[in-house]
Amino acid sequence: MFLLFIIELIRLYKVNINNFNLKLNTIYSQTQNEFNLTFYNKLEFKVKIAIYAFTIKNGGRARVTSLLINYFNNIKIFDLFLFTRKYREDNEYLIPNNIKRVQVANNLIKEIKKNKIEILIYQLSFPNEIKILNNLSNIKIIFYQHLGIFDWIYGNYSIFKSLYKEYINSKYIVNIIPFENDYLFKKWGINSILMNNFITYNFTKIIPSDLSSKRILMIGRGDAKKKRFQIGIQAFEYISQVILNCEMLIISELVGIIPLNHLSNNINLKNTIKFVGYSSTPEIFFKNASLILIPSISEAFPLVICETKIYGIPNVLLGLDYTTISKGGTIIIYDESPESLAKCAIETLKSYKYRDNLGKVARKTMKNYNNDLLLKKWIKLILSIYNDDLYYERMRYINSLSVEKSLQIIKTQINLLERRISIFKNISINDFENFTFMKNINII
Repeated sequence: MFLLFIIELIRLYKVNINNFNLKLNTIYSQTQNEFNLTFYNKLEFKVKIAIYAFTIKNGGRARVTSLLINYFNNIKIFDLFLFTRKYREDNEYLIPNNIKRVQVANNLIKEIKKNKIEILIYQLSFPNEIKILNNLSNIKIIFYQHLGIFDWIYGNYSIFKSLYKEYINSKYIVNIIPFENDYLFKKWGINSILMNNFITYNFTKIIPSDLSSKRILMIGRGDAKKKRFQIGIQAFEYISQVILNCEMLIISELVGIIPLNHLSNNINLKNTIKFVGYSSTPEIFFKNASLILIPSISEAFPLVICETKIYGIPNVLLGLDYTTISKGGTIIIYDESPESLAKCAIETLKSYKYRDNLGKVARKTMKNYNNDLLLKKWIKLILSIYNDDLYYERMRYINSLSVEKSLQIIKTQINLLERRISIFKNISINDFENFTFMKNINII
């Protein structure tokens, strides 16, 4: 009787497994048909995917991680894990309750093997860790770059050199900056595919700003050196002398921004510059805002521009002509003095017709961004590298930017680079395109 019982349990187990596999592969076939893919293998289990991030609180990268997980969670052939350097925190971006959450620090490889991860979406920038990952077998690593080359050239040149050296040895890279992906990385020997980031707001559900106030916004991590909020504050000193009843709201964590407070106090602007703190719903400040200042020295795919353009608010950028969303309803200036920034802002605030036109163009350009289409591209990417690199290679060679446009961007950025860092004085385009040359430059 005991043996019969065991045999029946085994039979039922096999039936359940067969039913599970049949259902899983039916979904798998439907997914392939939807994306015009053909793979001859069958799935025994769901594809185990881990998304690795530092945190899911604050910042664009954390928000994109949350969106990625929420969208992937609807794909029934994926078994999802979230690996984070930090564990649970207050005020995190929301993720589904069924996601397996693992805190990792120096045990990334151990957790990969323990959980039998098949595809890792790696979103950090640790060269030594990337080197170890590149030497792993039986796992596919997608290096999702949330930072561009200028983040590292201006922020930490040592990491720039070691990081991109490892990217040359990496097989799958997702890049979000067209001129890097379509031109520069090909020169450097880096295999990458261009993606946009997911957009946080639904275009059709947003009521645009009426642009009625004289409110200027700066949004982001105020303590981050690259954001250069001090230029915006200095510019506001000039703006406030011309535009009566104007105000500036700085939406940022209050920790670490004491120098910005001191600066606003020293130039007698403490009553018109308001530090409102961090908000996970910054749109509450967009209703009648008229202008966004982005004085950052570098960005990759800044969500603040996406979000404010959807609300039809003009943006002023300092030299950021290379991001996907730079053009359309924005003003890009290349003189980084507070006076020039102020002049541009004053011109916009004086004329409702001018800023209304900018806002309409800004909002119109955001119609081109579709999260559903982007999700399909991600699914196609994952299934392609899971099965056959041929599809990945085909996707890689769909360029969005011409050689001429890429060279124009590089020339402009080199001009800025020469002004900002003296060691790059007289650098040529050929020098910039030569990673060996760039790697041999030493910045103290």
